[in-house]
Amino acid sequence: MSEFERLRDVVAQLRGEHGCPWDREQTHGSLKATCIEEAAEVIGGINILQETGNSDNLREELGDLLLQVVMNAQIAEEEGLFTMDDVSRTVIDKLVRRHPHVFGNSEFTSPEEAKKRWEEIKKTEKDGREWEQEYLPAAMDEAKQLIDVARKRKGFVTED
Repeated sequence: MSEFERLRDVVAQLRGEHGCPWDREQTHGSLKATCIEEAAEVIGGINILQETGNSDNLREELGDLLLQVVMNAQIAEEEGLFTMDDVSRTVIDKLVRRHPHVFGNSEFTSPEEAKKRWEEIKKTEKDGREWEQEYLPAAMDEAKQLIDVARKRKGFVTED
């Protein structure tokens, strides 16, 4: 069993009948704050690595962010929406499609060409789904609010 499979099993057990009451009550909505906070902590871990060469914090914070992905996928599976394998398959398929110079017969000679083709493929993939972009400004605002709350909770901002 891989460590990733073990993580999936641990999360399923935490949310199971005899699991943790706190973990069992979590929803996609209740996990928004921890998801955005863990993403910010990954950025901190990257900064620590770049400044000191120490990767311990980055490894830990990537694990915490991965937990958010696995927890949300577990909840989705319980709700009959999709599984972690579906999430993995979706990103794998996307990566393969958007890298025809690696997985197909296209050739690019520069990062700029690869990025341009990535954007063209992405635009094609999103045809008919442009409406999804309408949710992004509000999501960005919500993410900022969640970060502001986390900053206060961690004592980085004092109340006026």
